[in-house]
Amino acid sequence: MRLPLFKVFFLCVVLPPFLYIFSIQYLEKMFNRVCLEEIKDVYIGDSRLLFDGSVSVKDAVNQNITRYLREQWLVKMGLKLEVIVTTRKGTIIYPAIFEDPAAAVSPSDPMQIAAENYNLLNDGLVVHSDSEILYYKPISIVILFLYIGSSLVFMAVSSMRSFRKSKMEEMEKLGIINRLIEREKRSLEILKTLGKKRNELNIRYDEIKDELEKEKLQASKTEDGMLEEIISLEEELNRNVGMQQEQQQEIDRLKAEIERFEKNGRKGKQKNKKGVDSTGRRFKALYKNVVINKKALDGFVSLPEDMKIKCEEVIHQLNENPEQIHIKRKVFSKKSNETVLEILFAYKGRLYFRRLSDQRVEILTIGTKNTQLKDLEFIDSL
Repeated sequence: MRLPLFKVFFLCVVLPPFLYIFSIQYLEKMFNRVCLEEIKDVYIGDSRLLFDGSVSVKDAVNQNITRYLREQWLVKMGLKLEVIVTTRKGTIIYPAIFEDPAAAVSPSDPMQIAAENYNLLNDGLVVHSDSEILYYKPISIVILFLYIGSSLVFMAVSSMRSFRKSKMEEMEKLGIINRLIEREKRSLEILKTLGKKRNELNIRYDEIKDELEKEKLQASKTEDGMLEEIISLEEELNRNVGMQQEQQQEIDRLKAEIERFEKNGRKGKQKNKKGVDSTGRRFKALYKNVVINKKALDGFVSLPEDMKIKCEEVIHQLNENPEQIHIKRKVFSKKSNETVLEILFAYKGRLYFRRLSDQRVEILTIGTKNTQLKDLEFIDSL
């Protein structure tokens, strides 16, 4: 089932923000859970160093967690991770807080450090973490552009399918109109033939009536035969008139059908205008360095689908780096000193553009070899 274009546009505009918000929330929870498990595995480090008094629990925890956060690629990509390590009694181990130097354990007393480490580990350590994805960091930006890109691709595919379907419907309607016009021509020819035959029968009828009057004076024996012939001619004339009326009715019906299909054709042109407007908005959003004339938009929409793809590749190159594109020739306007450049695409395609003073490119017209004369006339009229 195909959705109308306005519904596709609505979905492509509304869905990406919602999907972006839900994805960020889900990833924050998932990263928090994964990082918490990894921190629990590394935050104590080598327990032998703690029990022999080489390093204190607080120093080991601070060093291990700080090293983990410094080496964690998710943090570098935009994940804000806050970690708190406390004992079950509420003593904060990490992050390091200000302590009175007089109350600190002397580094030269390993036994006392080992005893304090044992007491802290015996009390039990609790690790808490909270993660947040910053909206201006790479992870957030990649997710947002992924949804926007998918939305644009889906909208472009839907638009191309709708344009292709409308083009096929228009061709079918033109075919039906042409067939009806041919039938009308044949009916008119038959009507002309019947009209000639009717005139001939009228002339023959008058001649027979004259002969009948003459024969009545000469002999009454032949009167019955002449009357029968007149009757038969009158019947044939009536049949001819009936056939002529039927052909006239058929012509009227064909004219009504042609008017109906012409109305549908005008509606198709309105749809084509909507397609031109939609294509103009899409090009304006995608190609910031290119100005596209309405004549060029009309020519682009009229191209076959395979030529549209090649033409849009040329437009993309003009937008990104117009200096590297292959120019076939220069076209000089008869009415001004403006220089217009011609580009070939898809063998038969022609694109004419000129450079503006603000370093941008203006596409004047797009067409094929068959429309080249009209395109050059349009360029001369600028």
